[in-house]
Parts: sequence; C-alpha cells; structure tokens
Amino acid sequence: MSTSIACCKSQPKGPGYGSAVEAMKNGPSESILLVTCVRPDKSGPDYLATVDVDPNSPSYATVIERTEMSYVGDEVHHSGWNTCSSCFNDPTKCRNRLILPCLNSDRIYVVKVEKESDLKREGFSRYVTTLIQTIEPHQLHSFDVSAPHTTHCLPNGKLMISCLGNKSGNNRGTFLVIDPPTDLNDQYVPSELWNKQDVPFGYDYWYQPRHDVMVSTEWGSPCSFKQGFSPDHLSAGKYGSSIHFWQWSTGKLIQTIDLKTIVSDTWMPLEVRFMHNPDVAEGFVGCALSGNVFRFFRPIDSKEWLAEEVIKIPSKTVTGWSMEKLPSLITDILISLDDQFLYLSAWGFGEIRQYHIGRSSSSPPLVGIVRIGGIISNPLVKVLQDDEKDLINEKQIMNAINGVKIRGSPQMLQLSLDGLRLYATNSLHSAWDRQFYPEMVQNGSQMIKIDVDTKCGGMKVNQGFVVDFGNEPNGPSLAHEMRYPGGDCTSDIWI
Repeated sequence: MSTSIACCKSQPKGPGYGSAVEAMKNGPSESILLVTCVRPDKSGPDYLATVDVDPNSPSYATVIERTEMSYVGDEVHHSGWNTCSSCFNDPTKCRNRLILPCLNSDRIYVVKVEKESDLKREGFSRYVTTLIQTIEPHQLHSFDVSAPHTTHCLPNGKLMISCLGNKSGNNRGTFLVIDPPTDLNDQYVPSELWNKQDVPFGYDYWYQPRHDVMVSTEWGSPCSFKQGFSPDHLSAGKYGSSIHFWQWSTGKLIQTIDLKTIVSDTWMPLEVRFMHNPDVAEGFVGCALSGNVFRFFRPIDSKEWLAEEVIKIPSKTVTGWSMEKLPSLITDILISLDDQFLYLSAWGFGEIRQYHIGRSSSSPPLVGIVRIGGIISNPLVKVLQDDEKDLINEKQIMNAINGVKIRGSPQMLQLSLDGLRLYATNSLHSAWDRQFYPEMVQNGSQMIKIDVDTKCGGMKVNQGFVVDFGNEPNGPSLAHEMRYPGGDCTSDIWI
C-alpha cells in the first residue's frame, strides 16, 4: 500500500494560504506549538513536545505530548514542514510531516503530525505526533555534508536543508535536496546538492522565486561551535560574516556581501528573512556577535543586491562576566505577516525588541521592548557602561513570571498569525547554553508569551503563561524551535 503524503485530494487548494495577508486575516488562533527539546545531560533522547497554548483548554500552558527521537545526543534544533504555502496551488500536497534536523549527530527525523478529536478532553482537539523515519548520518556523509540546520519545503514538493559542515565537521556551506515519498518508495531520500559551488560557511536561508534569488547566511565551523563560543575560534577564522545570493533557477552563486566591509566588527549573520510580500526585493538578517541587523535589497532595474546596517544594539561594559564587553547577541529575528514589524531577541541582554519596519525599513524606529532575565540580571554582573541605559524602564524589566523565576534569556521567537502574540523559548544550543546560562542547563529552559500592540507598537509580558521545561518527567530539557501545525511566519514562503 502506498504511504505517499499526497493525502489531501479533497481540498480545493494546497497547504497554507494564498498570501501572507490572507493568513494574517483568516488564519486560526493557535491551539498548540510543536517544540524541539534537547536533553542536555544525555540521560535520554531529545524529543518533540506538544505545548497547549489554547487559553480555553484545561491543559493550557502545559506539555501535553512528547515524542522521543531514536538516539541520545542528537541536538534536535530547528524544524520545518514537508510543505507550505509555496505549494498553495497544489491540492495534492498536505502539511503533515515535521522535519527535524540534528546539529550534533547529523541525523534527520521525520515526524507525522495528525489532528484528532479527544472525547476525554470535552471536545478539545489535539495533535498526535509519531516518529516515522530516521535519515541516518551516513546518508548525509555520502554527500560530504554534516550539521543539517534549516529546512524549507520547495514549490516542487521536495525539501531542502542547509548544511554547515563536511562529514569531518569542518566548515562547508551546502544545501541538501531531499526527495519526498512516492508510490514506489515511502521514505524521504537525500538526492543531490542544490548548490553548484560551496561557500565557506552555512546556516539559514530564504528563497524568493519571483526575484530568482535565494539568500543564505553564515554561522561557523561545526567542530568549533559545538564546543561553545571561544574568541580564539573567532580570530582563527572559524566563524563567518557574509551573506550569499544565489540564482534560484540554477543554484549558481551570483553575489557575496561580506558584511564586515560595511561595518568592520560584524560577525555571525544568522537568521535571514525576506519580506513576505513576494513582490518586494528586500529582507533582513540579524548578526549575533556584533549585535546588528542589516537590510538587504535590490534597487529597481539593478541586478546587484545591496546591504546596509539599520539596527545596532551596542555591547555593554561589565564586570563579573567572562568578557569585559557583553554583546547583545541577536540570535533570532522574524517579520510579521503584514511586513509591518520586525522582532528580535537579544539573548545576551534578555531582551525582545519590536521595530516598525513598515514605517521605515531603512531606519526602523524601536516601538517596543521588554527584558526578561539575561546575563545582566545576574547579581554578580555589574554594568559599568551602557549606551542605552535610558532606553528601558523598571516596568519593562522582570526576572519572574507568575512566580516562576526565568532562567536564561528569550532566544527563539514565534509570532501568532494575527501578530498579537509572540512566543519565546530561551535555549540556543546546549554547549552555548552551558557557557552563557549554566543554571538553565541544570534546571531546564522555559517558554513565555508576549502580548503585542500592532496598532501603535509595544509589548507586554503575559503573566498568565509560562511553560517550565525544568519540570519535565524525565528531567530538565532545553526548548528551542516552535512550530504551528498550520504554518507560521518563519516557515511559510509565498511565491
């Protein structure tokens, strides 16, 4: 019997929405989040947690299901869907598989996601997650790639995953294409490298066929970042500073911009986002170590892409920490579906910031900020110099929610489709967590919710929502990527 995922033949359209604006206006309120969780003590496998985020549910703000992976020490990290709004016009496509690449083991897991009605929960619907396939390391190593990271579905129904290293763990930026199941083969199968040439480093990517372009970013060498951050690795050239532009139709590299040529101290361009409107040749990339955000764009009637720094969060001079300068560490960014607001996490400071890019994408005003935890909340750390000391007031700073002490700092972000609720987890990578926030590794990370003002700008921490992964039945875990079953602003691409 065929187990092809082309299961939605009765629907008039494919998965997702016809446009980002349609998703924002007509998409449902979220009821669950699917969250990748790492067990830092390696006492058991990593897992995918289902978190109830429906305020009307009796199990609100709790983990209601856990699906374990097959091995220990994988470092399940990012996740992506088997299909998304890029396949909206194909009614044979169905969004029901979540792809889980693992940074440390080079495995890729496939989890089936099905919606069921649970009569025991008084009519509340839930989603059942089941591990159905493991793509083993040797399958990636046969292409001389490792450290799989970002998964996007492609308009042709295939998957593509960015890879950060070669099979020996040294830096190599590539993109692995994975063919979906067919009537003859019910497995996902790595088939080829999409890129026609390599780049020094890999990390995130985003494509936009309407402009025949894909942009990719750089973190570092797997053999280095898996150990945690070391300034020696930085000076030894183990981390990147460039963004790369590829011709989408051919996989050819067409342009590279070293962001250090624009701002000399720029390092680690990580998360990259195009505007959701596919007509707009513009996007943003957040740079972790240097604490800045660049806007990239292609002028009308030009073939060349340009970049400019549009946000800068300066480091703070401190004592009581391992370095004299504490960087803001911009580790995640996202854009609301209406392309009005950019949100970022400053993992070093404990901050989430909201910028109004709809007002000005080249000089976006800061319209919202909250601080929850962060290194500067540590009583042993004293701030000696802060160029932004008047930016935030005491009402915007908190170290506990609903009586629960917050460990670490907001890191991964996910926004509701309507833009009114922003969720955050606080784990980056277990080795970096252990270095920057050892208490979080020992006692588990958390998930919080921020209420957002989309009319005037502004954010407020929701005091009724905190999920503490330190209370997990098999011991503390580290929560990272979050996904909605129906898609979201960091996984869906409109073409």
